Amino acid sequence: MGARWSRSRLFTSPGRQRRVRRSADGDSDNESLDGLGRREDIAQFPYVEFTGRDSITCPTCQGTGRIPSDRVNELVALIPYSDQRLRPQRTKLYVVLSVVLCLLTSALVVFFLFPRSVVVEDDGIHSVTVHFDHTNTKVLMNMTSTLNLTNRNIFSVLVQTVSCQVLYMKTVIGTHQLNNATTIQPLSKSQVNYTVSVEIGRSTPYVYAFCTMPSIKVHNIVVYMQTSVKTSYMVRTSQNSLEAYRYIDCGSNTTHLHATRWHQHSSLAFSPASPLTSPPL
Repeated sequence: MGARWSRSRLFTSPGRQRRVRRSADGDSDNESLDGLGRREDIAQFPYVEFTGRDSITCPTCQGTGRIPSDRVNELVALIPYSDQRLRPQRTKLYVVLSVVLCLLTSALVVFFLFPRSVVVEDDGIHSVTVHFDHTNTKVLMNMTSTLNLTNRNIFSVLVQTVSCQVLYMKTVIGTHQLNNATTIQPLSKSQVNYTVSVEIGRSTPYVYAFCTMPSIKVHNIVVYMQTSVKTSYMVRTSQNSLEAYRYIDCGSNTTHLHATRWHQHSSLAFSPASPLTSPPL
């Protein structure tokens, strides 16, 4: 009998197992509801520092439950490695845009600030005043010429010097130098007028006879003019050189003639004058 009773205790019926399982599920539901309610109560319960024998006061909030405002910049928050904030998005796009913007800015700076040469054009002789020294058989002339200068830069250009040399048959008959002529404003044009005093007589006495001959209506002679313009802008200094053969009337007081042939050269230093050969009268 004892053996049979023990077997009945070990092997229970299926219906009884269901009842035991249901009672266990009901107990777990009650425990979960109690745990949820317990969490809500804890959330509403204010922060209280429990000090005891083995307790340690929080070094951050000093037991108050709040972080002082004056220590906000001193504290460091720990962020998990898997946090999305540690994974920046569109990094390649930002890098490409940054590179493109830098290249574009550099190109614009180089385009606008790169120094360009000043364009110098000869506008010819505007007036010639003739005087005769009958005692010394000399021809004295004052020739006024004009230069057109164009500044293609976005900054001002200073015209430091304008020098001119006039030759007749390889002989220097007049020189002139004009200092601090003018300042050309950005992206603008300017004109410079200069007058060269010329004297012809001792080495070429036949010129005086030709210019004073009354039987000739037009007394044209050919002179060779070399003009140099030195400009400075930013940290650069440049020089433009003009060379031209010009016909002038040495028998009249005023004339309006232009250069028949001229050449322009740009350089950073003066170049030596080449051998000159003037055409015949």
